Amino acid sequence: MADYETILTERKGDVLVITLNRPDRLNAASLDMAEELTDALYHLDGARAVLITGAGRAFCSGADLQGRGDRPVTGSGDAAHRSLMLHYNPALTQIMRLDVPVVTAVNGAAAGVGCSLGLSGDFVLAGKSAYFLQAFVNIGLVPDGGSTWLLAKAIGRARATRMMMLGEKIGADQAEQWGMIYKSVDDAALMDEALALAARLAAGPTVALATMRHNIMTALDGSFEQVLRAEAEGQRRAGDTADAREGTLAFLQKRKAEFKGK
Repeated sequence: MADYETILTERKGDVLVITLNRPDRLNAASLDMAEELTDALYHLDGARAVLITGAGRAFCSGADLQGRGDRPVTGSGDAAHRSLMLHYNPALTQIMRLDVPVVTAVNGAAAGVGCSLGLSGDFVLAGKSAYFLQAFVNIGLVPDGGSTWLLAKAIGRARATRMMMLGEKIGADQAEQWGMIYKSVDDAALMDEALALAARLAAGPTVALATMRHNIMTALDGSFEQVLRAEAEGQRRAGDTADAREGTLAFLQKRKAEFKGK
C-alpha cells in the first residue's frame, strides 16, 4: 500500500480500510488529506469493498480551517471555493463513483465535510458516542461537500433544514431513527461490525453491487423511465459476468454461491 501522511491504508482480505489519521486535530480534513483520500480511492488494487473510519476519538471534525502554508482552506470566498472544487469535492465525487461498495464507521464527531464523508457510504455505522453536525450557520457559512444533497435525500427537507439552519448535533441513535444511517452500535463493537459488513460485501457479486449503487444514485434524481433504462442496462452488464453464471448454477444446485468479483 502507498505511504501517506494524513491517512492510513490497509488491506484486510478484499477490503481496503482507509483511516483518516490526524487524531491530534480530530482528523480535521486538510487539503493534503483530501488529496490523499482521492488518490487512495483511485488505487483500489483489486479491493472489492472500502471501509472508511477515523483514528482516535473522532471520525472527522470538518475541514481544517487553519490550512497549511500558502494553501489556506478559508480566508475568502474565493479560497474556500477553490478548496472545495479542487480538493474536497473530487474526494466525495470519487467515493460516489466507485465500482465497489463503501462502508463508513463513524467514531465520535462527524462535522462539516466530515459529516459528508461519514454519510457518503452505502452503509453508515456509527458508534453510540458519535454525532453528526452541520454548524456552518454559526460562522456565517453554508454546508458543503455534498451535505445538502446527502441530508435532504436521506432525511427529507424538514430535518435537513433543522440540522443546517439551527446547527443541531444529531447523535447516532437519533440518526438511525431518522434513517440517516444504517446502524448505531456500541463504540467497542463499531470496527468489528463495520469490517464484518465490508467483508460480506467484498465477497458478493461485485459488478452487480456496483450497478446497484449507481442505479440508486440515478433513482434519487432521475425519472422512472431513466431508472428503467439504467436497470435494463445494468442487468445486461451483470448478466454477462462469471458471478451471475455462478449464482445461477449455485441456485440450481442448492448451494451457496462463491462469487469472485468477475
